[in-house]
Amino acid sequence: MTKLKYLLVAMAALGCASAQAQSSINLGSYAVTGNYQLDTLFGTSGQGVSGLEASGVAYSRDTGNLYYVGDEGTGVVEISKTGQTLSTMRLTYPTGIKGDAEGITYLGNNQFAVVDERAQDIYKITYAGNTNVTQANASSYNLTNAPWVNIGPNVGNDGLEGLSYDRRDGSFVTIKQDVPENVRAGRLTFATGSSGGTSTLAPLFDPALLGVSTLSDVQTLSPIDRLAGTGAADNLLILSLGSHKLLEVNRSGQILSSFDLSGVDPHNAIEGVTVDQFGTIYLVGEQAQDGSEVDPHSVLVVLSSTAPVPEPETYGLMLAGLGMLAFVAKRKKKSA
Repeated sequence: MTKLKYLLVAMAALGCASAQAQSSINLGSYAVTGNYQLDTLFGTSGQGVSGLEASGVAYSRDTGNLYYVGDEGTGVVEISKTGQTLSTMRLTYPTGIKGDAEGITYLGNNQFAVVDERAQDIYKITYAGNTNVTQANASSYNLTNAPWVNIGPNVGNDGLEGLSYDRRDGSFVTIKQDVPENVRAGRLTFATGSSGGTSTLAPLFDPALLGVSTLSDVQTLSPIDRLAGTGAADNLLILSLGSHKLLEVNRSGQILSSFDLSGVDPHNAIEGVTVDQFGTIYLVGEQAQDGSEVDPHSVLVVLSSTAPVPEPETYGLMLAGLGMLAFVAKRKKKSA
């Protein structure tokens, strides 16, 4: 086989690999690369922000940090990618609202949307954390005056578990935990006042297609820079606590890849997921659910891809080489 033919075969193989990469991030290529205990309490008990029951997490590409909420509902905690506490902000709920924060997503410009599970309310907040996390109630956000939107009736502990913002078009994807499960997508507008904003969320697919027992969080893959302009940017990560699985699915509910979480902190309840622009996945979990910990902590788990990702320059060099070989072959043919 000539050198040109070898290169053509190599380019064809690379093209196939590239097409596969563009349709899926392939969770089978991911591995646990970090596991960190999170701090438990910030500020005076009853006035500070609890670090227990971590249930939802978001990544800000503006700060490069993670922000999580726990279903104690006390506030938002800013942490590094290795779980170091950086700041906290307490949330004060409207009168009569218990406060059961289960999900959070980053909107840009230091703004987040935070989910209250039971009431199925979503609040838009601006984060202003206090780095002196031992000072009680030093930084607080009153949700009574926050822009908000309601997307359903109060359903108790089977309500809204997570949401994700798609920065490409300003849409959202939400999931409901159980009884029944649902996955919905659409637009949300936030407004202050007694009636709040509006929702156009509609079902994406039948959750039964996923074959999991509960839904715990959702994350769009649109933040991953290398997926820009590809079909994979439309895909979703869906986390199931009940089945201990992380799924990559398309918008029709087809499972494209999966990651088994049953051996990852098996005592903890992993309930939140987010990604950064590099494709690294971050999971948060509540403290051990079976009383096995003497000193309970929530956890941050990091998943990274072990598959090499060719740089755009690689394709350019290979194409240039292919062109040069073709030119040389043509010259040899003419001179023969």
